[in-house]
Amino acid sequence: MEEEAASSPPMRISATVRALSTALRGKREYGPAKSRANDGERMFPEPEKLWFKESSAKNLRNRDFLSPCTMLNTFYVDGQVPPCVLSRILSLRGSGVLPVSEGGVVGEGLRVRVDRAAAFRSVLGEQRGLEDYLKPSTHREASVSLSLGQLRTILLADHMGALLRRQGFLVSFCPKLPEDSDIIAFLGTLGVDWPTVSLSWTNEDGEQRMKEELEKHGGEWGRRESDGTVRINLTRVVQEQGLMGYDPSIGTCTVQQESVSHLAQLELAASDCAVSPATVVHVASCQDEFRQQQVAMLWRASGAAHTQRFLVCGPVKTPGSQLTAAQYLQLRRDQMKEASEMKYGDQVEGQSWDDIIRVMTSATVRFELLSTVHTSPVTLDVHREGSVSTKGPRGGVFVMYNCARLHTLFDSYERGVEKGTNPEGSELDFSALKEEGEWLLLFNYLIPFSELLDQSGQAVDCEGAGSESDCFLCVPLQMCKFLVSLSKDFSSYYNRVHVLGEPLPHLFNQMFCRLYLLRALRELYHSALETLNLPPVRQL
Repeated sequence: MEEEAASSPPMRISATVRALSTALRGKREYGPAKSRANDGERMFPEPEKLWFKESSAKNLRNRDFLSPCTMLNTFYVDGQVPPCVLSRILSLRGSGVLPVSEGGVVGEGLRVRVDRAAAFRSVLGEQRGLEDYLKPSTHREASVSLSLGQLRTILLADHMGALLRRQGFLVSFCPKLPEDSDIIAFLGTLGVDWPTVSLSWTNEDGEQRMKEELEKHGGEWGRRESDGTVRINLTRVVQEQGLMGYDPSIGTCTVQQESVSHLAQLELAASDCAVSPATVVHVASCQDEFRQQQVAMLWRASGAAHTQRFLVCGPVKTPGSQLTAAQYLQLRRDQMKEASEMKYGDQVEGQSWDDIIRVMTSATVRFELLSTVHTSPVTLDVHREGSVSTKGPRGGVFVMYNCARLHTLFDSYERGVEKGTNPEGSELDFSALKEEGEWLLLFNYLIPFSELLDQSGQAVDCEGAGSESDCFLCVPLQMCKFLVSLSKDFSSYYNRVHVLGEPLPHLFNQMFCRLYLLRALRELYHSALETLNLPPVRQL
């Protein structure tokens, strides 16, 4: 028990406020019209506005947290908190949440008192407890300095890598990052398996070779300064090698150690490929494009003969707010949890729901950043009250929801087989599939899917004068559109047709034909989601 307590996360005020807000927002009866927006949409105050932490000695005698009457009136008719909501608040538990001992409605609002003995024990009495309260409380991922533009490039590279591997290409990513990097941990929550190296790893030999190559070619493309630095005329490299698509002001570049390290890692990644020369794709944000072009030309100047192409992403805009990638992910996770609780109520708890919310959040983020052609800007609505919908054709959530519907259907069918109410199929007459929606699903999705996958390979194999510029097709955009369109048509069919009909012998053939079709759709979902490194959600 002591080991278990010692490993539990420290209690935090912010985590407690979020948990109290979630408990208060359960299944609500809405009160006055002011709790709705002018367009009829519900407006939900931010968690930190629902509850207040008391600090004065006078108020702390009676309560530790208070949800004022104005908030209660927003959620409940005449501010009357239902007993089930109060019970949920009093039984509050969760990671980092202060335990509640008592609470109730008073004149000022809904008050809550913390189990103070438990709090004292956690901070003062438990093994290694105090040290958790004497260091920053920021979560590990909050220190990730990735911008939203950089996150978009990583997700695009991850998706293209998955597509290319499906085509039989050997794919290496660069640069490799330390295995305990905050960025590695952050990307792991999004399903990105980025290559790592141990903390003791160095590439000194590769860097030395790269430095020697640049110094050797310095006379051909530039000059060596008296202080030993090498300056390369990148404009000459572009012009003399007849390259196209590069910034005409690329100019002359002084070789820095950072560039040498970058080039040595590129050389190492290219050496992993079985063929030479390899095709190297620089995936960069529009802000980093110029610098990446300089790196590409320095590599050319060192003697590298690899084909180099560019996949340049437009900016990610968040009007009225400035968020890092970590803050954006946390916002979407909070919104997804809140939306799930609104739809499914108290059952949204435990590890299985944590996993579902994580995958659904990842799907939301990927679809938001990849559903726009990569050269165009992406504009995100990052206002908390915007929330994330669990229904309606809203990108990743809608796709995952319909994937889960298929799994639920087959789970129901298998249970019927076990009980003997659903027979197992045999030889089928597929002429029973007469619905237009059935042909639409086969003709628009199952048959052409392989051709969509082929486009990634065609993008790499494209030739011509502009081979060193951005010649990639909009495969990520097309894959996202494909999945959303599939989900719309499947949802329409599923809502219209009762697949598991009455267990009558003359209906068995049609039922089994439809099950074969939907089983194929389930596999199609899995294959398409695999290119986005998204595991299917099997149950909601």
